[in-house]
Amino acid sequence: MEILLIFLFALLGLAVGSFLNVCIDRLPRNESIVNPPSHCPVCQQKLTAKDLIPVFSYLRLRGRCRYCQAAIPRRLFWVELATAVIFALLYWHYGLSVELGVMAFYACQFIIIFVVDLEHGLILNKVVYPGMVVALLLALLPQAGLAPQIGTRVAYAALGGGIGFGIFLLIAIVSRGGMGWGDVKLAALIGLATSFPLVFLAIIMGAILGGIVAVALVIAKKRKRRETIPFGPFLALAAMITLLWGSNILNWYLGLM
Repeated sequence: MEILLIFLFALLGLAVGSFLNVCIDRLPRNESIVNPPSHCPVCQQKLTAKDLIPVFSYLRLRGRCRYCQAAIPRRLFWVELATAVIFALLYWHYGLSVELGVMAFYACQFIIIFVVDLEHGLILNKVVYPGMVVALLLALLPQAGLAPQIGTRVAYAALGGGIGFGIFLLIAIVSRGGMGWGDVKLAALIGLATSFPLVFLAIIMGAILGGIVAVALVIAKKRKRRETIPFGPFLALAAMITLLWGSNILNWYLGLM
């Protein structure tokens, strides 16, 4: 029964990943995620149900449009597959619980942020602002590892959001354009989601991940020293790691002290 439920959540993740791809494609262009129906962006042919089976349609069509043979972005395949794996792992980790729904929401949001910033260098207000509201509402829910009192949970979430916003606002001002305002807003969202004191862990981890990748790219000569890279993907990844294992990481670190 447990294996079956994991499989079903993987299938759910495939479907959700397909929808996330629609959001990733259309939100940066200020297009509706509902209309028009899914279509090939090259030949404009409306896609049928057999063209829209997550992952499997891509593999069956060998990454090409059925109608005009234009290449289908590989990102569609990877987002669908990653979302399926994440949903399966979240169910395996949390079971049917409040935490499962909360983490699934954040996973979807951070996948959109991760990919859009990677592809377009944008962190969209239409994704971040609603996420902030939802993060505060989620702080009202009783969850394992959080304070039992509603007021304390909301206060810690608000404090985390303020800390994330304040740190990145200062960096943006001092760097004079080296840090984008989208990153400032994203840091506030991450602070609301991870709450105090885990917001510090998320920020530090994001900086470490970004630094490692930047150095690796310079060494591999894939990036010039003064060329900027999007910071949002590293913050999004660090936020998910913190949400999943932040308390364990923090306890391990404090144990070393």
